[in-house]
Amino acid sequence: MSKATLAAVAALLLATACGGIETEEADPLLARVHQRELRLSELEGMFPASADAKDSSRIITAFVNRWTKDAVLQWEAERNLPTDAGIDQLVRDYRASLVRSNYEEVLVSMRLDSTISQEQLQEYYEANKNQYQLERPIVRCFFLRVPYPTPEEASLQDLWDNGKIADTMALKNYSERFAEVSLLDPDAWYSLDDIADQLPEGTLTANNVNSKREFSQQDGSFRYYFRLLELKPRLEIAPLDYVKDQATKVILHSRKMRVIQEAREEIFERELRRNSIETFTTW
Repeated sequence: MSKATLAAVAALLLATACGGIETEEADPLLARVHQRELRLSELEGMFPASADAKDSSRIITAFVNRWTKDAVLQWEAERNLPTDAGIDQLVRDYRASLVRSNYEEVLVSMRLDSTISQEQLQEYYEANKNQYQLERPIVRCFFLRVPYPTPEEASLQDLWDNGKIADTMALKNYSERFAEVSLLDPDAWYSLDDIADQLPEGTLTANNVNSKREFSQQDGSFRYYFRLLELKPRLEIAPLDYVKDQATKVILHSRKMRVIQEAREEIFERELRRNSIETFTTW
């Protein structure tokens, strides 16, 4: 909510003097529960730019209603808080955790090398590929879903059947103009389930994919073209290209943890040299 809009809402409240708001206040008091107060400025940012006075009034009324119920419950909870609840210590621990986490993120942003070469990915993959056993079959394939009646159908069929590099480029150009779904990257891997979801139910399954390596068919408002290039069945090791994003996240997470651990050790050793650390034992 802009300052101008906030001022307009304040003026509206001041003009109506609703709820006992003092008209001299620049920041009207909206509600009070015991010693806790809610003022209009605390709602800044909650009003859409398009909101008129009526909309703003509804937003304020709804917020005040929620706020008073929360404030009453908070007051009652604090009034009945056991003396041994340890809330203050929990708050201190939580604050300390937030401060540490924030500083660790600063350290990571300053020190983390996020560049991962293909060689590093390959090295990680070779050492950990047994962790990437497939739960579902995956495929490399060509797949098109185009509207039916199919635009320039004879030309599309020729391009689809030919398979020459030049015709593959022409097929991509065709797909950009007409296809609703187009998968024409020969190196990309896809979940078989994701491909099957683009086809009429039951057309392509793990049980029939080997016998339906290539087909085209028409159903309802679409015509489908499918060509299987390679299949990796369930329980095989996923290829690196398929798990590249996962592997990258793992490598970066490992680097992040190493950055944090090294920084902790550096800070500890520095403060140890400065004699800032004292330990006391009772045994």
